[in-house]
Amino acid sequence: MTAPLLVFDFDGVLVDGMREYWWSARRAVLALAPGVPLPERAPEGFALLRPWIHKGWEMVLMAAELSRPDLNLLELLADYDGALSAALSRWSWDPPLLQSTLERVRREAIAEDRGGWLALHRFYPGVPERLMALAEEGSSWLVLTTKGGAFAQELLAAAGLEPAMVYGHEQGSKPEVLARLRESARPLWFVEDRRPTLELVRGTPGLEAVRCFLVSWGYLGARDGEDLPEGIALLEPQVFAAPLAQWP
Repeated sequence: MTAPLLVFDFDGVLVDGMREYWWSARRAVLALAPGVPLPERAPEGFALLRPWIHKGWEMVLMAAELSRPDLNLLELLADYDGALSAALSRWSWDPPLLQSTLERVRREAIAEDRGGWLALHRFYPGVPERLMALAEEGSSWLVLTTKGGAFAQELLAAAGLEPAMVYGHEQGSKPEVLARLRESARPLWFVEDRRPTLELVRGTPGLEAVRCFLVSWGYLGARDGEDLPEGIALLEPQVFAAPLAQWP
């Protein structure tokens, strides 16, 4: 078997950053709208929203929405895309403003207390060891994330991990980056924790040969792992730790 090029999503696959998501999203909201009543600890609704959140700016917007006493979380989840549009209008914000504010908050946090910011994250058990072992199997790996690439690199470097490349949101959408990577002619394996993202990749012309894996950990919705379509396989921790030849 020709050694594949493994492409890993970051948040929810390699790293659990739930504490940092709320920490940074809350500060971004307060920078844009001082006085908004947001608790220092993430409310329960934030964890329920996380499987739906795709990009960093959405995280900030949803944190602001959670400050509303009249928010109906079930209605929001029933039409998440519609809720995003309505919330942008309600707060008079736009995605570039939200994204830039979030990234400014993170840059300031790293400059002021890098150790404290790093401590808000944790790599999932066994992940650093498995990534280091890939070199012994002759497989290269890289990171493809909707997070800013510099922040992912900061966390990887702190763990002593050196991917072949880190693609952040600045390099384009995940299907766009995967399409460019397909030009290498190596088998491409994509590991992700968002089922909608994998389904989008599978439905993108030219990416039919990308082997897709949905991890069983991370920020999955309640039924995301059930009845997976052809071309998407569920990846359990024990299989992730096994040689690549044993992956589904």
